[in-house]
Amino acid sequence: MTVPELAAVDFGGPADGPVILLGPSLGTSAATLWGDVADALVSRARIVGWDLPGHGRSAPAEAFTIADLAVAVLALADRIGAETFHYAGDSIGGAVGLQVALDAPDRVSTATLMCTGAAIGTPDGWRERAATVRAEGIAPMVASSPQRWFAPGFVERHPGVAAALLDGLSHTDPESYAQACEALADFDVAPRLREITAPVLAIAGRDDVPTPPESLQRIATGVPNGEFVVLDGVGHLAPAEAPDRVAALIAENVGLPPTPSSNTLDDVYRDGMAVRREVLGDAHVDRAVSATTDLTADFQRMITEYAWGGIWTRPGLDRRSRSMITLTALIARGHHEEFAMHVRAARRNGLSNDEIKELIMQTAIYCGVPDANSAFRIAADVLSDYDNGGGAG
Repeated sequence: MTVPELAAVDFGGPADGPVILLGPSLGTSAATLWGDVADALVSRARIVGWDLPGHGRSAPAEAFTIADLAVAVLALADRIGAETFHYAGDSIGGAVGLQVALDAPDRVSTATLMCTGAAIGTPDGWRERAATVRAEGIAPMVASSPQRWFAPGFVERHPGVAAALLDGLSHTDPESYAQACEALADFDVAPRLREITAPVLAIAGRDDVPTPPESLQRIATGVPNGEFVVLDGVGHLAPAEAPDRVAALIAENVGLPPTPSSNTLDDVYRDGMAVRREVLGDAHVDRAVSATTDLTADFQRMITEYAWGGIWTRPGLDRRSRSMITLTALIARGHHEEFAMHVRAARRNGLSNDEIKELIMQTAIYCGVPDANSAFRIAADVLSDYDNGGGAG
């Protein structure tokens, strides 16, 4: 069997900087999937992507396995003169990253693996998809991919990004796509995760259907040195859906120096207002904005910039975690009005009533029974209203 030769997609970067190799998802090209992430990292590292056989710039190849692709990635690293490198990959690109880390532990400095698994899907499911593509071409995959790839609402919010990815899929060689499906059908390194020595950051999309968060958590807990992050509002193509958050997480895992933000305060304010609306709801934010006076206008702008644009947008914690921390702090300080507002926000961020109950139970021990008693009273009123249709804020 001939190992495929993978096309290198060189995004540039300092010649003496660390090398980061980027692996694609099935049906995508490195340029389309990783372009915005590469733009955010290229001033601090040399960024090189690769395309699957029959995808993007790579020519079709004979039948291949994930192990063959790992050998091909190492050959690509040799071609660009990278004795060691950092690796980041999405979906099948993440699977290849696991295989590379197993096969060449001395060459992989860190691995950032997202929307993937030590085994993905089922062998029968992959073989059925391969058979469908061989019989009907790539069109059925193009039709079904928006639901499989993206978090709800992403296509409407970012039609250009979605269209570019789907157009790339439509030009993928069907036989190469089918071969990649068959490679995934035979891939399972779950029993070998403990052998991986490189630090691994496993990034999940909260709304990822093909590889849900527990798939990434299994990697993070299975390797000796693993961390786990969940990105809210993200499906299966995290590099395209949340490029800023993904770039920041890769940079942190690799250990790149921070880059000065080019955002203006107006940019931070707009980002903060978007997050504020997502967390608290349009109705609540509209009421707050309409109630703004000359006296409170500067304060409203400050909390939007610093709390929502500066803290809630940081990639290191998902919104569920931030909600839990915020609720605990508000109980401890006795800020009852803010606590009521953030109970509602916690539900919007995915916390269940039972999880909120457990959080308050925990605070009874560490913050005090009277504080927890007040929190339960407030939460009961808010959650009753929320569950009876008052969740819009």
